[in-house]
Amino acid sequence: MTMRILHRYLGFFLAGIMAVYSLSGMVLVYRKTDFLKQEKRTEVQLAASLTAEEVGKELKIKEVEIDRRAGETIYFKGGEYNVATGEAVTIKKQLPYVLGKMTKLHKATTNDPLYWLNLFFGASLFFFVVSSFWMFRPETEVFRKGIYWTIGGIVLTLVLLFV
Repeated sequence: MTMRILHRYLGFFLAGIMAVYSLSGMVLVYRKTDFLKQEKRTEVQLAASLTAEEVGKELKIKEVEIDRRAGETIYFKGGEYNVATGEAVTIKKQLPYVLGKMTKLHKATTNDPLYWLNLFFGASLFFFVVSSFWMFRPETEVFRKGIYWTIGGIVLTLVLLFV
C-alpha cells in the first residue's frame, strides 16, 4: 500500500518535468537539422585585415574554414568577414528560447547548476520501474501480463540497441 501511494504522488509531482523531458527529447532527435530553429544574425566590428584564424578567435568559432572569397569579403560556414572594413556577420540557427532552455536542461552535465534535477529525475524514473511491480499482486493475471509486457520492452530495447 505504501509503495502505491509513493508511486502515485511522485507521479503527480513529476508530471510537469516528464512533459518537459518528453518534448525536449523529441526535439533533440532533430538536433542535427534546422527543424524548429530560427536564424539569429549578429553584426560585429572587428579589426581589419585579420586572418581566418584570428577571425575565428574573435568570434569564438572553432576552425574557421574559408568557403569562398568575393572582393574584400571572405565567407565561411556561419558567417562572413570584410577584410577591408573589419565588419563581421555571424549567422546561428537556434531553437526558440523556451525549447532551447528545455533541451539545455535535458543535456545537463555536472558543469550545469541544475544537473541534480537530472539525477533526481533519473532516480525517480527508476523508482517508477521498481514500484510498478507492487501495483498488483503477483498471483493475478494482470501482474503476469505486466511481466510479459516488461520482457517485451526489454527485448525490443536490446534489439534496437544491438541490431
